[in-house]
Amino acid sequence: MASRRPKARRCADSVTVPLAFAFAGDRGEGVLFRTVAVTAEADRCGTFLCFTMEFDFDTHIHTPLCGHALGEPEGIIEAADERGLRMITFTCHIPMPDDSFGGRGIRMRREELPVYRRFVGEAKRLGEARGIEVRYGIEAEIFPDEGVMAQMDEILKAEPFDFVLGSLHHQLPAYHTWLRERGLVTDAEVIRHYFRHLEAGMHSGRYDSVAHPDLIRLYGTLAGPFDPADYEEVIRGALRAAAESGSCWEINTSGKFKGQGPHIHPLPEIFAWAVEEGVAFTLGSDTHAPEMLAQGFDDARRLLDNHGVASLRTFLKREPEERPVTARAAS
Repeated sequence: MASRRPKARRCADSVTVPLAFAFAGDRGEGVLFRTVAVTAEADRCGTFLCFTMEFDFDTHIHTPLCGHALGEPEGIIEAADERGLRMITFTCHIPMPDDSFGGRGIRMRREELPVYRRFVGEAKRLGEARGIEVRYGIEAEIFPDEGVMAQMDEILKAEPFDFVLGSLHHQLPAYHTWLRERGLVTDAEVIRHYFRHLEAGMHSGRYDSVAHPDLIRLYGTLAGPFDPADYEEVIRGALRAAAESGSCWEINTSGKFKGQGPHIHPLPEIFAWAVEEGVAFTLGSDTHAPEMLAQGFDDARRLLDNHGVASLRTFLKREPEERPVTARAAS
């Protein structure tokens, strides 16, 4: 497959884009157009544009319905085509019961699911004309309260998702409250519970893959640095749960671009343990703007090559597909 060079784009200090793809008939009462503001330092703008194409699929893509992403169907499909992607999966944040899981700036409301379906459907229509397959996924929550999870399960059962990512967003108030109410305040306590909750999530059967699995190292929940070696036993417990349940762990390349270290998710040490435990992997850029599609995939390729991983996994109608990691073409 030939790589395609992205078109040159001008970087601005901030961009405000309306979500024009809002179907009034589906949305009901309320705001019909949403505006999302994104600010980036000028010297980092090129980060998302300069990369070497390594894979022809991306399975972690957000839409403006989550409240903190940019891009309408046409722009996302155009960017995917520029990068040589032949399959993409949308995975917006699933609606949750209350704002402790993030309000309008984090996730869509439940009544907006029809708009999300239409958004993906329009992208699918546009993608067909360019030879790009578009799939319907969701980024669901991992949370240690089965009452809350039962409400989320109603959506998972009702929607025809191709792919369900599981994410434990430790930085949200809901999780902080859960920890605080149980007196779990030290870094060691928080880290161990985080990975035990990932383990329980893998055993639950809800998720096809766990997104950015070492997210706990980012976003300020911990008071100090995160050293995987100190928690190898509990991390391996979560990895074994994935291998035993047939769930995957995601190689999420966004970790490199969050300003808190040079590594994608998961860290190299954790990835090595995952390979040893027989875990399968999915791959996603965690795109929040068209320019971010396939960002960091060269890092993912190096990680796979270094550990002799021969295939990745994608999902269609919740069924796994093996995608061989082909040999690099001679430069």
